[in-house]
Amino acid sequence: MTSVLFDEIGVLYTGDPEAEELAGAAVVIDGGTVAWVGPASAAPEADERVDVEGGCVLPGFVDSHAHLVFAGDRTGEFAARMSGRPYTPKGIHSTVEATRAAADSELAARTAALVAEMLAQGTTTVEIKSGYGLTVEDERRSLAVASAFTEETTFLGAHVVPRGVAPDDYVRLVAGPMLDACAPHAKWIDVFCERGAFDGEQTRHILSAGMRAGLAARVHAGQLGEGPGVAIACELGAASADHCTHLSDADVEALASSGVVATLLPGAEFSTRSPYPDARRLIDAGVEVALATDCNPGSSFTSSMPFCIALAVREMGMTPLEAVRAATYGGARALRRTDVGVVRPGARADLVLLDAPSYVHLAYRPGVPLVRQVWREGRRVV
Repeated sequence: MTSVLFDEIGVLYTGDPEAEELAGAAVVIDGGTVAWVGPASAAPEADERVDVEGGCVLPGFVDSHAHLVFAGDRTGEFAARMSGRPYTPKGIHSTVEATRAAADSELAARTAALVAEMLAQGTTTVEIKSGYGLTVEDERRSLAVASAFTEETTFLGAHVVPRGVAPDDYVRLVAGPMLDACAPHAKWIDVFCERGAFDGEQTRHILSAGMRAGLAARVHAGQLGEGPGVAIACELGAASADHCTHLSDADVEALASSGVVATLLPGAEFSTRSPYPDARRLIDAGVEVALATDCNPGSSFTSSMPFCIALAVREMGMTPLEAVRAATYGGARALRRTDVGVVRPGARADLVLLDAPSYVHLAYRPGVPLVRQVWREGRRVV
C-alpha cells in the first residue's frame, strides 16, 4: 500500500475533541492508518495525491446499533403504522419465522447488501446483532454470518420471547446453552429491556451471564417508556444504553455519572411515529451521545447515517457539529473503540469525502447523496 495525501480540503472534521474542525488542512494516510494531519502548507510528500476540490473530509461513520441478519419483509406492518396502528415488539415474530426458514447463503447475501448500502453512505464501521433466530442454532448461525462482515458482533438472543416458550424457560436457555453456543462468535451481549420483551430482573440475569462468559454489555433501554434498562446498564458498566427515548431525571444523571454512552436511534422514531429522544437534555447534562441507524426490517429500515444526522438536527435539538460527532466519535465510544471515528495520527484510515464544503450540508441538504468517496483502512472502496 502507498501513502496518499488529501489536500484542497474545505473543512476537515477530525472527530478529535482536541481539534474537531480544521480549515486549510491536509491529511496523509500510509497503509491502513492516518500518518499525518495538519496545515496543508506543511504537508509531507506522499506517493499519491487526492484533490478534494474544496469538499469536506470527515471520519467514516460508526454505526453502533444495527440488526442486519434477517430474512423477510414487513412492509405491511409499516403501512399499518402509517395508517395509525401503534408500534409493538410483536412484529419481530414474523421476521423470526422468515429468518429461521432462510439458508445461510440467503442471510449472508442480505447482510452483504445492507453493509454495501451503508458503505456507500459513509459508514465504515458497523455493529451487527443477532436476535431474529431465537433458537440455539439460529442465533449461532446468525452471529456466524455477522462475523463475516464485522468484528462488532452482538448476541441478542434476548430480543423477545419466542412464541410457545415460557418466559422463565427462555431466559434459562438464553443465559445457558444459547450463550454457550453464541459466545465464540460474539463480542457483545444485549437485551431488549422493555415491556413486551424482558423485565429488569431477566435483563440483569442475562447480561451478567454474558459478562461472565467474556462478553461486554449493551442494553436496549427506554424505547417505549421509562423502565429499568438505563439503570441496569449503568450498574453493570455497559458500553451503551440504546434508544433512550423515555428517560427519568435519575436515568440522565446515571448516564452522566457512569460514562455509559446514550445511543440515539431517530430512524426508529421516524418509522414508528413516536416522540424523538431529547438529545439536548442529554448533552447539556454531560452525557456522551452516539447516533446509529437501528437498521432493521420492522421499526427502522434505513441504512443511512446521513439521514439520521439530519433527523437529529431537525427533531432532537442537536447542532450539526454535535450530530456529526455523535455519528463518528460517539459511535466509536459506544463500541469502546479509539481507532475509528476520528482522523488523527494512528487511527484507522477511514475517510469520507463530501461533495459539499462542510459537514453542515448533511443536515442542510437532507436526502441528497453528498458522499463522493469513501476510504476504509487506506483503500478507496466507494
